[in-house]
This record gives sequence, structure tokens and C-alpha cells, in this order.
Amino acid sequence: MYQEVEREWKNLLTREEFAAIRAAFGLDDDAFRRQENYYFDTPSFALKQQGAALRIRAKDGRLMLTLKQTQTDGTLLETHEPLTPSEASALLNGATPRGGIASLLVNLGIDPHRLRCFGSLVTDRAEWPYEGGTLCLDHNRYLHCEDYELEYETDDAVAGEERFLRLLAALGIPRRPAPNKIARFYAQKDEMGEKE
Repeated sequence: MYQEVEREWKNLLTREEFAAIRAAFGLDDDAFRRQENYYFDTPSFALKQQGAALRIRAKDGRLMLTLKQTQTDGTLLETHEPLTPSEASALLNGATPRGGIASLLVNLGIDPHRLRCFGSLVTDRAEWPYEGGTLCLDHNRYLHCEDYELEYETDDAVAGEERFLRLLAALGIPRRPAPNKIARFYAQKDEMGEKE
């Protein structure tokens, strides 16, 4: 198990803006790698109510269980535990998490036995270094919809936001703050539930 603090800025994009960024940075199809996130919560959304999220990410043949917890300064504390394929399969089929993340859930007052997988989100992502950080261009597909986003990750909170806003202005893209992927996933799930 290991932890890291995540500082990132996101902007939703139109399909045309996504294509324009690909062209501006010379990103061909080979620049994109596929990852799939499987999202977990309790039936009463106890994690969501605490500003936390739990996912399994499958990427480049590796599987990682991650607990994200919103901090008072707006950053995210991420706790990661690698999984074997059999461990990931068991969790997706209703097994209870074990180890450090399970202990953190208990400390949050969340019963790990009540966790359920609510679905998955597939992302085709290109990542490249940019001004002391990393730019990520994402095409996301989930629950019969798709969206596009640009994300900038860096350790410098003040300069990071300035760099990101300057890049958007240079590309002629309006600022559209984006809820994180899990929030968009659950918002779409809620909307679909209302239609059913």
C-alpha cells in the first residue's frame, strides 16, 4: 500500500476541441492507452457522502485498488493497493476488500462488506510531459454516453493552475470545470435511473 496527494485541473471538451488538441500536440492513435475503472460504493453511497471514492483500475496489464479521499485543502489523498487478477475478480463479484484500504474504510465508518461494484468507465488516454507536470487527454465511455476532457497534474498548486488556464486560452478553449470521472459516472447513473 502507498499513498500520494493528487493536484490536478480538469476541463471538459467538445469532440472538436479534443480533435484540435490531438492535432496541436501531434497525438496519433498509438499515443492513447486504454484503462478501465470499476467503481464501488455501498447501496446508500456512504463513500460519496464522505467525499471519498473507491475504484479498481485495469491499465497496462496491472490492477490497482485505489481509495480517494478529499482533503480540506481540496487535494485528493490517494491510497493504492496492487491486486492480482484473482483478487480483482473476487472484488468485482462481491468479495470484501482486505488489507490497508479495508482498514481505512472501517476508520471512515464504512462497512467493507457492504461495498458493491456499480459499473465501469473506459478511458482512452494520451499522457505527455508539459511545463513541469503531465497533460492527459481523455476520451471516456460509460453508461451509454461518452465525454472528453483535458487534465493537468503537477505538484505546484499555484503555478499549475496558471499553466493550465494559459494553455486553455492559447488553444481557444473556454474554461469548463469538470467533476471527476466517478462523479460524472454516478450523475449519469442517477439520470438513467430516473428514466427507467
